Amino acid sequence: MPAWRESPDGLLLSVRLTPRGGRDGLDGVETLADGREVLKVRVRAAPSDGEANAALVAFLAKLLGLPRSRVTLVAGASARLKSVLLEGDSATLLARLEAFLAAG
Repeated sequence: MPAWRESPDGLLLSVRLTPRGGRDGLDGVETLADGREVLKVRVRAAPSDGEANAALVAFLAKLLGLPRSRVTLVAGASARLKSVLLEGDSATLLARLEAFLAAG
């Protein structure tokens, strides 16, 4: 199962977040033991009071050129594995994401 899929509202990402990662960054795609793929993202923020989740939303918004209001954490608020909805044209968002991963 890929790390992203199209949804009626945009693109739904599966993310494995590493808080206190030393820097904000996208570390590529990882395959989990059960065969699912996730985007590996790290943020500097600590995993307390929702700081890491807010940093994840801000990072993805900046990375993909979206307003923060168009990036929503839809599952996994207190877990390492999260689902994030990027609202917008899924083809455009996917092209931006793939370009960043290819450059990375």
